[in-house]
Amino acid sequence: MNHSDSERIASVLEDIGYQPASNEKEADLIVVNACSVRQSAIDRIWGLLPKFEKLKNKNKELKTVLTGCVLSADKKKFAKRLAPYGTQGSDMGFDLILDIKDLPKLSLKIRGNLNSKLAIKNYLEIKPRYQSQFSASVPIMTGCNNFCSFCVVPYTRGREISRSVEDILCEVRNLVERGYKEIWLLGQNVNSYNSEQKIRNNEQKINFPKLLKMVNNIPGNFWVRFTSSHPKDFSEELISTIAGCKKITEYLNLPIQSGDDEILKKMNRPYTIEQYKNLVKKIRGEIPNISLSTDVIVGFPGETEKQFKNTVRLFEEIKYDMAYIAKFSSRAGTAAAKLKDNIPRQEKERRWNILASVLKKTALEKNQEYTGKIIDVLPEEIMGSFLVGKTRGYKTVRFKGPINLIGNFIKVKILEALPWGLKGELKNEA
Repeated sequence: MNHSDSERIASVLEDIGYQPASNEKEADLIVVNACSVRQSAIDRIWGLLPKFEKLKNKNKELKTVLTGCVLSADKKKFAKRLAPYGTQGSDMGFDLILDIKDLPKLSLKIRGNLNSKLAIKNYLEIKPRYQSQFSASVPIMTGCNNFCSFCVVPYTRGREISRSVEDILCEVRNLVERGYKEIWLLGQNVNSYNSEQKIRNNEQKINFPKLLKMVNNIPGNFWVRFTSSHPKDFSEELISTIAGCKKITEYLNLPIQSGDDEILKKMNRPYTIEQYKNLVKKIRGEIPNISLSTDVIVGFPGETEKQFKNTVRLFEEIKYDMAYIAKFSSRAGTAAAKLKDNIPRQEKERRWNILASVLKKTALEKNQEYTGKIIDVLPEEIMGSFLVGKTRGYKTVRFKGPINLIGNFIKVKILEALPWGLKGELKNEA
């Protein structure tokens, strides 16, 4: 979502006359797109301020802007802060702090006038400057209604707002017509997408499975991916839709967050481990070759060794293809911030390493199933003397081939499996 927002920020800036600078030293304007999910991300922004101050001392015209996901309390702190290092009478902070939803007003804030191209209410209507020529992120909604106790998204992005079906389909069609091969549908919780479409003056409710079918039916040779999904409303209709639509890839990120029911309650995650495991069983029953990743937090306040071991057992049982393992970081303004962060940093690190070790083993087992197979790959970039791309199951594949293959579907024979990827060779089609 931050990547997609940055593409819209770039679009706004270019529409009002700015051009990309080759580096920060040459910039007249620096925009920081923040993510507040973890405190560490905000801490990195604090670390940027002294550098920006030095740049401003050399370039008096330089302006800095902060946007993205920023809590109200952080906005006040970033607006003005006494400079460190004992300097007198000098304050460091951003010249402008703007909610991401107010992005259309950026022209007014910087130039003093509202660009006619941006006279719109919803920032998702801004046409992005896509950074890739073959893979595009298409937001279908923004905001969140779930209020997980560790998460700030409902406070920074607000409640859920679904984008119109017509706008989504129009954007996807235009991308496919331009030759794009991979479409990511984005939302804090795509499962709860709910919009309306007018058909012969009648309103028709469109949920996420129906939207997926509509995107799948767009003519063209392309893959459809989506993120992120909440287990609580992953319906049987959604499972059958994924199984029945050829363009929807066999990859799913299904965050568990913890393998213990008591911790899940503290996290305000309204499902049990048994319900989650049953859901995974249904998904794998209808989509046997699905690649499954998850998000999990170790060291949540009060997490005992026994509760952590429940998460380890879940990892061993589910056998994830990939997992994004986070060490708990308290965020001001969330319910979890009121809990005592009583797990030492070293213990969080130990638990992280244990889960990573289990994941390394199960990921290798999953990847070994690909050895000897010829599979579809979308090359994304060149690294050294190798091309690197993704499979339908979002596996990373490394192989040798000409650079002009980037952004085109090809066949690769898998020669070797590694824990975090695959090695293969280009398969020449007869």
